[in-house]
Amino acid sequence: MMANGTVGMAMTAASYAYVIERYEARDEARKKYLKEQQLKKLEEKNNNENAEDGVSDDEDNEDDLKVDEAKVDESKQMDFAKVEKRVRTTGGGSTGTVRNLRIREDTAKYLLNLDVNSAHYDPKTRSMREDPLPDMDPNEKFYAGDNQNRVSGQALEFKQLNIHAWEAFDKGHDIHMQAAPSQAELLYKNYTINKEKLKTQTKETIMEKYGNAAAEEQLPRELLLGQSEREVEYDRAGRIIKGQELSLPRSKYEEDVYINNHTTVWGSWWKDHQWGYKCCKQMIRNSYCTGAAGIEAAEAAADLMRANIARKEATEEVPAPTEEKRIATWGTDVPDDLVLDQKLLAEALKKEDERKREERDERKRKYNVKWNDEVTPEDMEAYRMKKIHHDDPMKDFM
Repeated sequence: MMANGTVGMAMTAASYAYVIERYEARDEARKKYLKEQQLKKLEEKNNNENAEDGVSDDEDNEDDLKVDEAKVDESKQMDFAKVEKRVRTTGGGSTGTVRNLRIREDTAKYLLNLDVNSAHYDPKTRSMREDPLPDMDPNEKFYAGDNQNRVSGQALEFKQLNIHAWEAFDKGHDIHMQAAPSQAELLYKNYTINKEKLKTQTKETIMEKYGNAAAEEQLPRELLLGQSEREVEYDRAGRIIKGQELSLPRSKYEEDVYINNHTTVWGSWWKDHQWGYKCCKQMIRNSYCTGAAGIEAAEAAADLMRANIARKEATEEVPAPTEEKRIATWGTDVPDDLVLDQKLLAEALKKEDERKREERDERKRKYNVKWNDEVTPEDMEAYRMKKIHHDDPMKDFM
């Protein structure tokens, strides 16, 4: 184990020395290349010195002055880039740094409107979301609240990019704005391009199908105003003597085309919520025209139908009123020849009373019970008469 560790450390040191050697060689080559470039520039400058000696000196002086002016401007605004420590502890430790991002010549936001009920100013973040001067002329205002910056320019584009990333993630795409911002931006760009292509394709399809009225030629004046300067002269009979007869406008559909010997078109006749042909009064489309004979035959058939219906209603017998069938007390139809024996009915009532008493007192019930499944009409009537109806108001009295 010690031998292996020693060999590994030796290999690591050797590889490190090799990396350092390569780095130094690369640095030397880079310095050599820079020196060659500087020598070339110096040679070119010496060659051009004879022709433009005075001009170059003036330009160099002007460049130096410009640099000096820039340095002076930066020195005037040193407070803009100054970093101050925020001290909050008694021991003097700093908890963070604060950069002053406001030029001293600018007016503070809270001084634009001293009204207490005006836009709220947050001193911690130095933000004022609403407009402090809403009634002021927009052309004269230089600050209209922080919300104006959030919904304009690149802030709005960034907001739309975030919304697209959220919606894509909800639909199952592996996209995250903070984890892979470049991927999210590329997907949003591709989505925008495809959306514009789809819009253009849909627009072209609609224009190809229905046409583009804006790109068509302008309609003639006689069609727009419904009149023209053409002169036409008629005689007393209404015939044209001079000029050309005015042609009626036609649609793109075929007109005055009659099929199957019809003299009118389909839809020229209406009856009982149905369309038909006026020439033969048929309601079947693409049928052969039968003319006046077909109209007469249809009217005759309708008259015959009405006569048959009236004759049937007249000869129809009125059903005789049926006598109400007498219903037995146990709920079945009573035959006409059914007669209840009163003696047997009295015996059945006595048996029913005994059965009721045995049900109330189970001690009197016998062990050997003989059951008879033959039920007579008198037994059914006795059971019905002794039965207690729960909806009977006198059941408790009995």
